[in-house]
Amino acid sequence: MKNLILILLFGATAACTTQAHDPANPPVKDGAPPVVALQPGATVSEIKRLIGTPTCTENAQCRSLPVGALACGGPQEYLPYSTAQTDEKALLTLSERSKTERQAEIGRTGEMSICIHRPDPGAVCVAGACQLGSGSPAA
Repeated sequence: MKNLILILLFGATAACTTQAHDPANPPVKDGAPPVVALQPGATVSEIKRLIGTPTCTENAQCRSLPVGALACGGPQEYLPYSTAQTDEKALLTLSERSKTERQAEIGRTGEMSICIHRPDPGAVCVAGACQLGSGSPAA
């Protein structure tokens, strides 16, 4: 019994060790592809440039934008934006491009992720700026 406990403790300790890794070459363990965090490429940078500071005067001006894609489906993140100052059509086009680019990258690298549903948090106007909410999407 003591040997089993020691083996479990050793395994848990080994799992908690950390090492510095080059983000350009994430480690591959046991043949499993690495999980890669969202990298702000040209499309994501353009989305953020278009959003700028999402100023608003009322909740109806605020929306949430899905960005990127996860290996199991759904967006990687949501960003708040204001319809009062943003070219919404251009922003939605870029959002779709960011999804397509990430899906291609996922296919190319064999990336895996946990299968978690991230509901759209919606967006609300707080102190003159759109912020992500915690409930249903703003209408």
